[in-house]
Amino acid sequence: MQSYTIGQAARLLAVSPDTVRRWADAGRVVTRRDEAGRRMIDGRDLAAFSVEVGQGGHAEDREPYTSARNAFPGIVTAVRLGEVSAQVDIQAGPHRLVSLLTREAVEELGLEVGMRATARVKSTSVHIDRD
Repeated sequence: MQSYTIGQAARLLAVSPDTVRRWADAGRVVTRRDEAGRRMIDGRDLAAFSVEVGQGGHAEDREPYTSARNAFPGIVTAVRLGEVSAQVDIQAGPHRLVSLLTREAVEELGLEVGMRATARVKSTSVHIDRD
């Protein structure tokens, strides 16, 4: 299973490393020390925590996302395989992205819960609502 440093987790959650450290110190996310003494977060734990953060709307230290290049780096939180198709969920900071693709593509990419992945969006029609 892939593990993440505090800095890597911070980038995936779109918060500062200090915020992730505070969350770890408060017991909100479990960390362990690697051989070098760095605090590490298990990929599955980070995936579950990223969903919690995304749903909870924790805005402290969060940088805004931009549509530049339409890339959303995040962590895979779910993979559902069918006979021919598949569904992959990615939590990119506060954003949950769901992609429907072929089972073959998921297998070729080796996608599994807890892995880093980037969702890239291309659309011919984008709707914007004013808050």
